[in-house]
Amino acid sequence: MRDGGQAGEADADGDDGLRADGAQPDPAPPGRFTRLRWHPLLTSAVALALLATAVVVPLVLTASGDDTRCQEIPASTRALAEDPAAATRALDPGDDLARFDAVRALLVHEHPCGDGGRILGDVVDAATRATGLGNPHTLPQARGAFAVAAALRGVELPDGMAPGVARMLAQYVVDQHRYVSSDEDAGLPAVPARSAEPNAEGWTTYGRFLAPGEAHADFEHAQPYTDVHADLEELVAELAKDPEAFAILYTAERAWFAYYLERLDGQGRDPDYRPVPDKDQFDSPVTYWVDNDLEHMTDRIGTLMKYRAHYARNGTIPDLTAFDATVRRYTRGSYLAHSTQVTSRPPMAGIAARHPSGRVRGDLMDPRHQLFTVLDAWATARKIPRARADAMRQVIDDRYVRALWLTV
Repeated sequence: MRDGGQAGEADADGDDGLRADGAQPDPAPPGRFTRLRWHPLLTSAVALALLATAVVVPLVLTASGDDTRCQEIPASTRALAEDPAAATRALDPGDDLARFDAVRALLVHEHPCGDGGRILGDVVDAATRATGLGNPHTLPQARGAFAVAAALRGVELPDGMAPGVARMLAQYVVDQHRYVSSDEDAGLPAVPARSAEPNAEGWTTYGRFLAPGEAHADFEHAQPYTDVHADLEELVAELAKDPEAFAILYTAERAWFAYYLERLDGQGRDPDYRPVPDKDQFDSPVTYWVDNDLEHMTDRIGTLMKYRAHYARNGTIPDLTAFDATVRRYTRGSYLAHSTQVTSRPPMAGIAARHPSGRVRGDLMDPRHQLFTVLDAWATARKIPRARADAMRQVIDDRYVRALWLTV
C-alpha cells in the first residue's frame, strides 16, 4: 500500500474510439514519415515493428500514468471474489501447505492494474469469511486465513487491497489472541473445533468463550525448514497505513472487548474456569487468564496507535487530521457490554459484525478513554467489586503504554 493508502469516501457505516463521420483524412504533412511512401521495404519494416509493439502493449501496462509496469489480474482470479466456495478452495493450502506457493502466486502482485488491488482484497475476504454471521469458520477457511497471513509477510500491499485483508483479520479476532509468542506445538495452520476444546480446568490456549464447532486459524504455525510463517504484527503494521483498514481492525478489537466483558461473572472472572485441586496454580488462577486476554486485546489496539504515530512522524500519513477523519467515517460506532451476564457462545463472524451500541463519544483515537468508558459502565451495571474493576483498569493502562512506546 503506497502513499499513505488513501481510501475512498464512505458513509459512517463503511458501506461502499474513433469517430466515423465519413470524412477523408488530411494528407500527411511533410516530415520524416512522409518518405515511407517511397520506400516499400522501409514501410514494411516499420509495420512489422509496430505490429510487434501492438502484441506487447496489452501485456505490459503502466500503473496510474507512471512508468511502473503493472500486472492485469486474470479473469479467473476476479471471478473468485464473487464465488466464496471457489475462493476458499483456491486459498486453502492444505494441512501440509502443499498449495502454499499457488496461494502466494495468486495473491502477491506488486503493481496490479486498475482495481486489481481491491479485487485481491475481495478474494481474501470471500475465501476466509464464514458463510453467515451465525456460522462457524470451516477448516479450509481457517487454513486459508493462515495462508493469506503467511503469503503477505513482508509484502507491501497494493492500493485497495488492505480493507479486504483487514476484514479477514477481523473475522479471526479471537484467533489473533493466540499469536503472542513462538509455539513449537503449533503443528498445523488451522485446527478443528475439537482441538480447541477446553480442558478439565475449562482452559484452552485458543481463548475464552469459543463457539462450539468452529475451526481456528493457528497463526503461530511455522513450516519446518522453510520460510513459511505468518507475522501478524508486521501485517497489521502494513494495514495500519490505510484508514479504512485501520478502522476495521480497531472496530473488531473494541467489539471483542465488549463481547468478552459481558461473559465474565460478577467478580470479573471466567465462569468456565474449573481449578483442579492440589495442582500448581498461578498466583491469581481465577483471574490470570482473563487479565492475560485483556493484555493482548490492549496490545493490539496499542500497536495500531503506535504505527499511526510512527507513520505520522515519517510522512507515510501526510495529514494525520485527514487520516483520523477518514477512520472515523469508516467507524460504525461504540460498543458497550450488556448489563447482565451473557452465556451464549457465537462464532467469530458474529463478534466482528456486532451491532454498535451508539455513536462514538469523545476522541476515537484515545483508546484508553474508549476502553475505560466501556469497562466502567460494565463494572457499574454488574456491580463488580471496586478492587477487581481497578485491577482490570490497571492491566489495560499498563499494557497500552507498553505497546504504544515499544520501538517500531
